Parts: sequence; C-alpha cells; structure tokens
Amino acid sequence: MEFITDFYVFLGSVLLISLSGVLMPGPLFAVTLTKAAKSKAAGALIAVGHGIVEFPLMFLIFFVIRQFEIPNVVVATVGLIGGLLMIFMGVQAFRNRHKQEKATVNFKRDSVLAGAWTTGANAGFILWWLTIGMALILNAQMFGLIGFSVFAGVHWLCDFVWYAFVGLLIFESQRFWSERTRMGITLFCVAVFIGFGAYFMGSALLALLV
Repeated sequence: MEFITDFYVFLGSVLLISLSGVLMPGPLFAVTLTKAAKSKAAGALIAVGHGIVEFPLMFLIFFVIRQFEIPNVVVATVGLIGGLLMIFMGVQAFRNRHKQEKATVNFKRDSVLAGAWTTGANAGFILWWLTIGMALILNAQMFGLIGFSVFAGVHWLCDFVWYAFVGLLIFESQRFWSERTRMGITLFCVAVFIGFGAYFMGSALLALLV
C-alpha cells in the first residue's frame, strides 16, 4: 500500500512539473501558435513530433542509468542542480513575462517535422532532461520499468493534451491567447518551478547531510 501511495505522489509531482514545463511559452509553443492558425490538428501533430524525439531520449537515459550503481551523492547532486535550474527557469520566466516567443522554424506543411526539429534543436530541452528530467528518472527507477513507462507516458500526454487543446482553440479563435491568459499561465508556471525547485534542493541538501 505504501509503495502504491508513493507512486501516486510521484506521479502527482511529475504531472505538475510536466504541465509547468509545457505551459511555459517557448520555441515549441511559438511554432504551435504559428501553425495552428491554419490547421486545427497542428498542435496534436507537433506534440507527436516532439514525442518522436523525447521518448527515445527518456528511455536512453533510463537504461543507461540502470547499468550503473548510482551513489547517493550523485543522486543528491543531480537533484540539487535540477532544483537550481528550476528556480532559475522560474525567475527567468518572471523576468521575461512581457516578452513574446517567436517561432524559429517555418515548415509550411509538416507539423510533425516542425515539432521534432524544434525539439531537437532546442538546447534548453536537452539541458532540462540532463538535470530536472534526470532527477525525475532517478526517482522513477524505484518503480521499475513499468513505473517508468507510466511516468514517460504521463509526461508526454501533458505535452499532447496541451498542444492539441491550444492548437484547436487558436484555430477556432485567434483571440484565445490573450495577454491576460498568457500572464496567468506564466505566473502559475513560475510558482510551480520555484516551489518544486526549492523542494528538490531541500531534499538534495538533506540527503548530502545525512
């Protein structure tokens, strides 16, 4: 029973962190806004392209980590760096809350390719998985391959549901992404990133001191 409870708590944290990451305006979101003006399926297809890059990376990190006995000091260090990065991302998002993200690629037709290319070319995406994402994967290890697979699916579903939802609304109404909407979502993400960043750092420091 305790194992199941721990798993649900872990998934809850994954859901919040994943949602905050996908809700935070960035290159992938900018591409979605651009392409959704002409196609209501653009957001869903972009999320599929994102997943084509993200799923292999998630499982690669998981299986590489499983080959080694990771010392507690390394786990704590990854958690500490991940926590610092989350706080930094939250602070940066707050400082840049009035800036509009612009798409850096322009695939005229293929939204799947646009999603894959924008994801793979985003250095911040790789950095996220090598720090915050790795900290989550290290925690997911205790639940085995099935638990990790559920984690990976939940993480990507957050991307898919959000981008599909935004793509459909943008297609139906260009006025959806208003300044007030963007500001509210950004402030929510800032709070979650700083809050979980502080939690990650506190847990890592406690593990280093014990």
